[in-house]
Amino acid sequence: MIMNAIDLFSGCGGLSLGFEKGGIHVMAAYDNWDAAIKVYERNFVHPIYKADLSEIETCTKHISDYHPDMIIGGPPCQDFSSAGLRNEDNGRGDLTVSYATIIATLRPQWFVMENVATITKTNKLVQARSIFKEAGYGLTQVILNAALCGVPQKRKRFFLIGHLGSEDEFMTSFITARVAKKEMTVKEYFGDKIDVEFYYRHPRSYARRGIFSVNEPSPTIRGVNRPIPKGYKIHPNDPVNGLVGIRPLTFKERSMIQTFPEDFVFLGSKSEIEQMVGNAVPVNLGSFVAKCILEFSALHEMETTNQNREFPKINMGPVIPYSYEPDCIEGRLISEPE
Repeated sequence: MIMNAIDLFSGCGGLSLGFEKGGIHVMAAYDNWDAAIKVYERNFVHPIYKADLSEIETCTKHISDYHPDMIIGGPPCQDFSSAGLRNEDNGRGDLTVSYATIIATLRPQWFVMENVATITKTNKLVQARSIFKEAGYGLTQVILNAALCGVPQKRKRFFLIGHLGSEDEFMTSFITARVAKKEMTVKEYFGDKIDVEFYYRHPRSYARRGIFSVNEPSPTIRGVNRPIPKGYKIHPNDPVNGLVGIRPLTFKERSMIQTFPEDFVFLGSKSEIEQMVGNAVPVNLGSFVAKCILEFSALHEMETTNQNREFPKINMGPVIPYSYEPDCIEGRLISEPE
């Protein structure tokens, strides 16, 4: 079964690429950031449209022409993120409600909303969930660690999956049963394609370590990538005693930790590229979710078909009563003469 999807707030295309890799046909994408749109256009054959997705009536009219089975997307998370000020009323948080309203208006069979894990503490999510429920969606809400979903990176992400007419949490156990038991390391993913054993990732605070080993999952890839500052002091949790041979990862290595393929083309300034890479949904994480949905959908369809199937009645002829007498070696037909 082919499922057709539209990607809203697509950025440079991490979620689109992941869902395509997972078996979903992405027909088109929408975003409002010119730099990301150029990168998306360079790497995908289907169209991407520049759109202000807060303009709900205009956007729903345009999207409706595609008749999507599914809408996917990650509304801007900066107002909810632990890396930001967590002010959900800054304006970008409203786009989560816009996303919910677009879906409630178009009512595709499925939707997937991705965001930071801290969105669970916001009123915007409460508003969005209310809109989805009023539109008739059953909701499955999970927080996934990307390192358990084919990504060499500790990155916890929130997913809200909706399906028309289903009960809430209809897929929760199905998804959690499919995550890996062990986190993927950078070395396991890269193999010989990375030439360092330790690397620098700039900490948010010098109370945290800045040096990491390729034999562990990467910390969360963020939208900035800074050089080692002069005078950096080795942190007690750094797995090295000195800085010889230590360097930050390149943007290409960081994009590969986000599981973009090596041949994915990034365009723009250094800061734009770093921000695109850090903002993206890891490709393999998107693929994991897409595969879960397709597998669940196929299983559900099979069960429904079997429940509705009418089996042909076979005429076995008249039923002849049989009598067994305990004191005889053989039974005999009741109609049989003595």
